[in-house]
Amino acid sequence: MSTPDIPRLAEGLREHTAAMAAAVAGRDPAAPVPTCPEWRLRDLVGHVGQAHRWAAGLVLTGEAAPTPDPAHADPGPVGDWPGWLRGGADDLAAAVEKRGPETVVRGPIGPLPAAFWLRRMLHDTSVHHADAALAVGVPFAIAPDLAADAISEGLELMTSPHAVKIKPGLAALRGRGETLYLRADDVEGPGWLLTREPDGPRCERSDGEAAVSACAPARDLLLMLTRRLSPEDAGAVITGERAVLDHWLANTAF
Repeated sequence: MSTPDIPRLAEGLREHTAAMAAAVAGRDPAAPVPTCPEWRLRDLVGHVGQAHRWAAGLVLTGEAAPTPDPAHADPGPVGDWPGWLRGGADDLAAAVEKRGPETVVRGPIGPLPAAFWLRRMLHDTSVHHADAALAVGVPFAIAPDLAADAISEGLELMTSPHAVKIKPGLAALRGRGETLYLRADDVEGPGWLLTREPDGPRCERSDGEAAVSACAPARDLLLMLTRRLSPEDAGAVITGERAVLDHWLANTAF
């Protein structure tokens, strides 16, 4: 499966932002977010809206302002949350359209096309939409193509040679050839084959034998990999050495 095109990424960003906005509308700002235990609902909303605006500014200027602290985000009165969230998504989509998706801007590890930030914020938002939905007890849905691309993007980031500079704990993923195969059973194309090598993990879109495999619909596989659901709650079919999967999940939490 190829990366969704720019219109699909923008559509997905707006879709998940609007769905998150609907989930949090009228809710208690102090309500806990079990999947982000250090945050209350107000923090979650503030982070998402703040991140969209920060990324929009980066795309428009080509340079990044200091990374925002979620604790300092102010989403305003709870009644304004839905409009404020949607406004941030619109700002980012408009910024990418204005500058052009191939325009080179600053990325987390060096220059990258502006489209990187549209994709990154879409997938960050979709996972935080799940956080909001789980916190308030409403259903969470995501299209299989977007869930599969979120998995791909997350694995690309974690297996980048530069990833350990951003998150030193990822050094624990270095290994001696241990393999993990992931399969989304509701999307076409190969799964993800992960190999833990001495200099860091490697990911390829390939079907093949592995020490352990986990198969589930793309939505549930995404929530498992982002530690929003346990493998059991995700309904994943697991075969092989479960410890290899557990090690990966334990060392890829953000």
